[in-house]
Amino acid sequence: MKLSISLVALAAATTSAFMPTTLRGVSSPSSLQALKEGETPIIIGLAADSGCGKSTFMRRVTSTFGGEQCGPLGGGHGTEGGWETNTLVSDMATVICLDDYHLNDREGRKVSGLTALNTAEQKFDLMFEHVKALKEGKSVMKPIYNHVNGTLDTPEKIEPTPVIIIEGLHPFVDERVRELIDFSLYLDISSDVKLNWKIQRDMEERGHSLESIMASIDARKPDFDAYIEPQKAFADYIIDVLPTDLDPEDKTTLKVRAIQKKGVADFNPTFLFDEGSEVTWSPSADKLSSPAPGMKLSYTQEQYFGNDVSVLTMDGTFDNIQELVYVESNLGNSNSKFYGEVTQAMLSLADSPGSNNGTGLMQTLAAFAIRELYYKKAATAKLEANKVEASA
Repeated sequence: MKLSISLVALAAATTSAFMPTTLRGVSSPSSLQALKEGETPIIIGLAADSGCGKSTFMRRVTSTFGGEQCGPLGGGHGTEGGWETNTLVSDMATVICLDDYHLNDREGRKVSGLTALNTAEQKFDLMFEHVKALKEGKSVMKPIYNHVNGTLDTPEKIEPTPVIIIEGLHPFVDERVRELIDFSLYLDISSDVKLNWKIQRDMEERGHSLESIMASIDARKPDFDAYIEPQKAFADYIIDVLPTDLDPEDKTTLKVRAIQKKGVADFNPTFLFDEGSEVTWSPSADKLSSPAPGMKLSYTQEQYFGNDVSVLTMDGTFDNIQELVYVESNLGNSNSKFYGEVTQAMLSLADSPGSNNGTGLMQTLAAFAIRELYYKKAATAKLEANKVEASA
């Protein structure tokens, strides 16, 4: 990772005062599934700004593999033997928050004058070493960034699992890390939607003024534009969340696009009705009830950062998740195991944000694509292992 000399020098000057000095070995929960002999974990990368729905998406991904729900490594702070952790684990997957690779703690960034979005505040060498080791089936001692008090806490032990998800601000910045990632996703929330969400949360729920909200957004935007948004070019799957096109006065209804790169190994984009076609569809209101301004889906073939992509779009909100099976019945390459599984998965997380619009649908389809990718790669690895065994 190349950084300007001035930034590196400034970061190095502040590192020693704000880095942890001890290591702590921590046993992972016994429920984690151990790697089978010869199995290589798949690495999933998820890039997004803060407050873009990464946590909800992680629940959708880990739940597709079945088993126990995703929870904090070691039980989390407040449980017996637990600690403040950002790492989530389920039977099959481990989710690593890349905030844990911040170079400095909160006080250190005050000294450096840099935000956490700036790539000079990230330990890319260590991130690469850890992702590489986990993909090789080795455990690592990963640092912890404590979001509660802004400190760098004692590292925790991470064991490799069949699926490892790295999520945060900078998963695709370092070329070495990108080469280790099997499938990459980007959650892209438009500036208008971000503003509407922030106004609802900070102004209506927390009493903040519109001026303070705008100032906060404006202060963050230059670093977001410089360091986070360019990573879209490296993503295989982009979930693009925009204001509705159905009513220009509507500030709550969303238009959500799944931008799916063609030609990605072990991934076939989901399509509507006819693969490779151009489709615009307004579902029958008798089969999919939708409040004003209604519902429209489309499927198009486009270019995105020089790549051929298929784009599946849902614009509007539906009243009854069970009726989504009507839409599901017209989707191809949904990677579901049985008819209605997409709808069933949406129902299982009905209380999660986005479960009545395209956000939840596209996240669920992406989660199923990740599951299918894992199965394909695991089958390929098993076949290769059998060939080696037969020739021995």
